[in-house]
Amino acid sequence: MKHLRRFLPALIALAPVVVLVLPASPAAAVGSNPYVARAGWVDPSTQSAVAARQEQDSAKAAALHKVAGQSQYSWFGAWTPSPKDQTARLAHDARAAGKLPQVVLYALPHLDCGAGGLRAAAYRTWVRELATGLRGGASVVVVEPDALAGIGCLPSDQQRERLDLLRDAVAVLRGVGATVYLDAGHAQWTSPDIMAQRLRAAGVAGARGVSLNVSNYGPNLDQIRYAKALAQRLPGLHALIDTSRNGKGGVAGQWCNVAGQALGERPRRTFDAVVDAFVWVKAPGESDGDCGRGEPAGGSFWKAYAVGLAGRSGW
Repeated sequence: MKHLRRFLPALIALAPVVVLVLPASPAAAVGSNPYVARAGWVDPSTQSAVAARQEQDSAKAAALHKVAGQSQYSWFGAWTPSPKDQTARLAHDARAAGKLPQVVLYALPHLDCGAGGLRAAAYRTWVRELATGLRGGASVVVVEPDALAGIGCLPSDQQRERLDLLRDAVAVLRGVGATVYLDAGHAQWTSPDIMAQRLRAAGVAGARGVSLNVSNYGPNLDQIRYAKALAQRLPGLHALIDTSRNGKGGVAGQWCNVAGQALGERPRRTFDAVVDAFVWVKAPGESDGDCGRGEPAGGSFWKAYAVGLAGRSGW
């Protein structure tokens, strides 16, 4: 992620969460699986692609090309205050190549249980600018990683604001034809019952489904089981699973630039009834932030980490 995540699942699980009283209708799948018609775009300007072209060591260059050769999501946050032009360029280039533009929203107020992100009014405007850039064709959007799984760290008024902003973002993006997935954390963070309540309150009925394991390392089987548990509670819900760094399945209790990990499955559609696709939402090699060991700032490309992920992958 672009900022260091304050990942405290045990604490957050104990915090009270405001859930608005909304109709208890189940989520209905909005649209079809976008990855059936086309694959995600491989952007030649990612940090891994630039590093691969500049690398002089042949072995390291091959590892970096392995990362750069896969479709990855493009992140937009408070660091892109006027996202319309950027998303329009992304959408144009991807569609010109016959591929899907893939976008992540990460700018909600009070990111990381703190003061990050945009203010509420600015966020609504920002979402509309971003959505305008995506008009004119298919796109896939992951909405706000950690926003629902981590909502318990916020006071009640900020929780209500967050749910309102998420509902608004889903509606705006759906209005320009995007296929929307609300982020639902991962299998080890929040119980399916609680997450289903939060998803309802955040407007998942207007989305295709959820994204799971974003920027995390959890094994696929755990995420698939969690997706199916959510779908039992929200019939019609579908899921994307981030496999960018979960080739070794992670280490219990660790999330920040975890050592010894590997690239997971390459992005591809699945033929599962619930899971639409394995995707790379987190760009492998981009740091999670300084985890106390002097790592690069969040979002900065860390070549040695990317090379290690690629070298330990099973493909």
